[in-house]
Amino acid sequence: MGAAEIISFEEVRARKQWDALRQELHTRFDEWLDRLEIQLPGSAPTLAQVTETVWNLRQALTGGLTETIVEHTHRGEYTRQQTRCAKCGRLLTAHAHVSRTVETMVGAVQLERPYFYCRACRDGVYPLDDALGLVTGCQQLDMQQAAATLVTEVPYDTARVLFGELTGMHFGSERMHTVTNHAGAGLTVLDVAPSRQEIERRIAAVSAGRFRRPVVVLGIDGACVPTRPNSARERRPGRRGKRAKRALWRGQWRDAKGFRFYLLDGDRIVHRLSWHQVHNEEQLGEALKHVKEAGVMPEEQVRLCVVCDGAEWIGKHVQALFPQARQVLDDYHCAQYLHRVAKAHYGASVQA
Repeated sequence: MGAAEIISFEEVRARKQWDALRQELHTRFDEWLDRLEIQLPGSAPTLAQVTETVWNLRQALTGGLTETIVEHTHRGEYTRQQTRCAKCGRLLTAHAHVSRTVETMVGAVQLERPYFYCRACRDGVYPLDDALGLVTGCQQLDMQQAAATLVTEVPYDTARVLFGELTGMHFGSERMHTVTNHAGAGLTVLDVAPSRQEIERRIAAVSAGRFRRPVVVLGIDGACVPTRPNSARERRPGRRGKRAKRALWRGQWRDAKGFRFYLLDGDRIVHRLSWHQVHNEEQLGEALKHVKEAGVMPEEQVRLCVVCDGAEWIGKHVQALFPQARQVLDDYHCAQYLHRVAKAHYGASVQA
């Protein structure tokens, strides 16, 4: 007779917990199938009809499954009766459960969690929110990350439309702007720059089979953009029970300056690095200096060409950091000076 296999109590308990979760997930899936049965058109739907119906109901399924998993794995937080105040250490007793619905990339997740309030500190807390790592607002981190990625490629209004079409979830353009600014706070040009190895790989790909070094273009420009202060999001005090009015504020025009490095490869360009911020020319010069000092751009492997509008402040920074670069006036601003150059060369009798 062979030796009996020994199973630990932890393994038995884990198996039972997983079996219980599987049963709860099956129940949730059966509920979703009932909805699918109702909404699926006809007795012999086409593939397009099936995919459209499943697509429209997908987040009801994935959101519901997520809700079940969270409730099962954090059951102790759902039934918690006591906790301690993080500020004063007092033992707090749970109040009635408070409902909260958060939005994620897999759908809406509804939470029923106990609320604790410290009268001494006048501070409330939801331990389940902390355990789940929830952030302020409905849209959670996965949605915010997706939105921030999208708005780096397209304008905010376009990103809002695309986000809704691709995910089935609403994410307002103003909220996208706030999330992106929050994510970008404190970042420097080196935080968003590709590694030197990645840039060298792109240069090598463009240089393959060519005798001369490839051309890297540095484009620099600036423009005035309308901005609004942070106080624009605040509320003015009003009568109790009445909705407060939006704070009074006045916007201002500020300089947005930036630069972009890209490789010329025939009729196309290969992006390398871009940095655009609402800041002054000194700050832009500092960012360019960081790029040079970090060795992100291997100048010995390329020919550098600076394309700009001929502004004096641009020439100052280019001459200080990249004195060997070839400076080129862009086509639009060059056209503006053609008549002036012709007058200077041929005299005032030249007609426009």
